[in-house]
Amino acid sequence: MIEVSDLRYEYPATRALDRVSFQVAAHGITALVGPNGAGKTTLLRCLAGLTRPLAGDIHIDGIDVIAEPRRSHRVLGYLSDTFGLYGALSISQCLTHAGAANGLTGAALRRAVQDTAERLGLAARLAQATAQLSRGLRQRVAIAQAIVHKPRVVLLDEPASGLDPEARIALGELFVDLQAQGMTLIVSSHVLAELETYSTHMLVLDGGRVIEHRSLRDPAAPELEIEVLSDIDAARTVLARQTAVSRLTVQGNSVRFTFAGDLAARPALLRALVGAGVDITHFGAVRSDLQQSYLESVKTRSRA
Repeated sequence: MIEVSDLRYEYPATRALDRVSFQVAAHGITALVGPNGAGKTTLLRCLAGLTRPLAGDIHIDGIDVIAEPRRSHRVLGYLSDTFGLYGALSISQCLTHAGAANGLTGAALRRAVQDTAERLGLAARLAQATAQLSRGLRQRVAIAQAIVHKPRVVLLDEPASGLDPEARIALGELFVDLQAQGMTLIVSSHVLAELETYSTHMLVLDGGRVIEHRSLRDPAAPELEIEVLSDIDAARTVLARQTAVSRLTVQGNSVRFTFAGDLAARPALLRALVGAGVDITHFGAVRSDLQQSYLESVKTRSRA
């Protein structure tokens, strides 16, 4: 879906992107993370066809973004970290303008404006001028403009900035919904705890270079964890006998392991543990720790 090769970009005093190469498969949510000045915003602007790199190639959905930036905008949605709105226009007019600029017309355009406004909680305010809105509501309008034309790829730079905690949770749910509809998302944020609730991949930039790009989840062999009241040795023995179990680690009264079985195999595993007299207090998948993964990536680079 997204292919970037040997991308380079320079400001007068620094190289913001230095031979950046990566590929992003369709239908995932990639967390773009890195320290201030790592090149995240520059990378997103290059992907969006708004900044021309010094060298390299960018292809999104088969389109050469550098050669055909305007064509690429039909399949792209982009939210800048310093977004701007037309203050004199209503929310409806802003969304209509954004949709029309990306090829929507007539009934399809009107339907897209209404659907997007409802999805972002803006339907009751469509007639209100954006200049009258709070910072958080203006952020929602900007996000709505980025997705009103139902792009295949959505690029978001600090999308939760200015939103209250409830709105941040709703935003994460929106991203998962967009992913389920077939969209591919790249989300840049400094709030790693939010990113890990919905991200499927992590792309780490530092000093203008990619220092790590990996999946945060392996659906074929997820990591599971059990916690027991006592007799951790019995639990470990039962698990060690299972052909689908590997990479056992024990810490206190908990055991983590990789499980190659499907969802239907998990109840059977639980029954085997209970049948052996193991008192289970917790059984479930281990959530990825995006913050820890990020810190480990940065430490590895610092030692190199």
